[in-house]
Amino acid sequence: MLKFLKRAVRAWPSFLSRQMLRAGAVSVLGGMLAAPAMALDLVQAWQAAQQHDFDFLAAQEAHEAGTTQRDQAHALWHPTVQASGTAGRMTNDSQIQGAQFAAPGFPVTNNAAFNTSINNGTLDRWALSARQPLLSRDRLSQSRQLDDKAEIAELEWKMARQDLMLRTAQRYFDVALAQESLRVARQQEQSVEKALGEVQARYRLGDVPIIDTHEAEARVEAIRAQIAAAETDLQIKQASLSDATGLPLASLEVLQPTRGDMPVPGGASLQQWLDDAAAGNPGLRMQMMKVDMAHEETARYGVLGTSSLDLVGEVTRDHLSGSGDYGAASNTLHTAVVGLQLTVPLYTGGARSARQEEARHLADKALNETDRARQQVALQTRASWLGLTTGMRRLDALAAALKASEARLLATRLGQRVGDRSTLDLLNAESDAAGARMAWLQARAALALTRLQLEALAGKLQESELQAVNALLEMPKDEPAVPKSQHQP
Repeated sequence: MLKFLKRAVRAWPSFLSRQMLRAGAVSVLGGMLAAPAMALDLVQAWQAAQQHDFDFLAAQEAHEAGTTQRDQAHALWHPTVQASGTAGRMTNDSQIQGAQFAAPGFPVTNNAAFNTSINNGTLDRWALSARQPLLSRDRLSQSRQLDDKAEIAELEWKMARQDLMLRTAQRYFDVALAQESLRVARQQEQSVEKALGEVQARYRLGDVPIIDTHEAEARVEAIRAQIAAAETDLQIKQASLSDATGLPLASLEVLQPTRGDMPVPGGASLQQWLDDAAAGNPGLRMQMMKVDMAHEETARYGVLGTSSLDLVGEVTRDHLSGSGDYGAASNTLHTAVVGLQLTVPLYTGGARSARQEEARHLADKALNETDRARQQVALQTRASWLGLTTGMRRLDALAAALKASEARLLATRLGQRVGDRSTLDLLNAESDAAGARMAWLQARAALALTRLQLEALAGKLQESELQAVNALLEMPKDEPAVPKSQHQP
């Protein structure tokens, strides 16, 4: 009962926190439903995903289960007490020959015989035993393995939180880019339809050839096909984010990462990130814990691993009564013992050595898997760091390309009005400007995700990093400003 109360007290804060999170998510959802087409930022999406993402909820329960393994490890060294009782029918015959009999008032008699017999008598038996482990390599290995499993559960929980942040950010930016792609396509449709009307009017006046009207009509149909594809893509990505967050994304609008400069880690070299990943990556640390567990499994089947020393105590009482060949009889036996019990297996038919050999090979396998995981983490960290550092230069180049595309579009519009540029030239310039802006926006989203991935590889991804990315978000603008170049710190 005392242990149950202790666990209830420990579980109460986490229970309250989960209830408060659920209440907060419901409050946020209710506020969003009250007003249509509200903006949803990245932190709000992450908070909602914590209550609706099935993978994360399963990891949460696995974490709760894993924390109990520390109690199991401690319990291996606690005393155990066992009570047993037996009642039934029993037959007992005993014969003693060649005994010496002596009693006060009687002469000593040698070669005496004692016979008792109870047929189908009444038996009642009870026993109370206790055992306190003192020395046991097997129990020590088991307790260490349970502690390692509890630590692995903590690391899995940490990795599940990081994975949920990355998945939420990826889905969020997928929706943001899909919304922007659809918005741009609809703007192009309006522009092309306007151009088509102007070309048709000028054709009727004889200012342009018929080919210009055909080109404009073809461009309208092509844009409409793009809009249909963009609408489908947006619905699919909205459904993915909605499934993870439980929010009705059809009535919400996600923001775009177009505000301010991109946050990048300053001062940390590639080697520093590699060292941080080697020390803090949750997946790598789990593999290292598995190596420790495999070594403990090998130790369990050693010569010392199968021996144990226990402090034992037992109290028993047997009572049998009834009648037999010599008349009515009863036997009562009381025993009480306290002492040390040493157990040393002498021969197991080769099972112990075979299991130890198996455990040794599995330990080598775990060690090789850890080395492979270390290589993979280092490679992923290097790729993310290079993607982040080179991504800043790429972003500057795309910003310059977007600025040039906007300038070309303005010049082409002016040239089309005075007759120096054709309608096809204007449509191409508008398409190129839209494509340049989408490429710039995609690069900013990819750079933000790469930053989060790099932090996750080092095991340092926290909600504060998500908030830093969230600060980049703003509502889409109908006439977005041309971005400035951003240089690495």
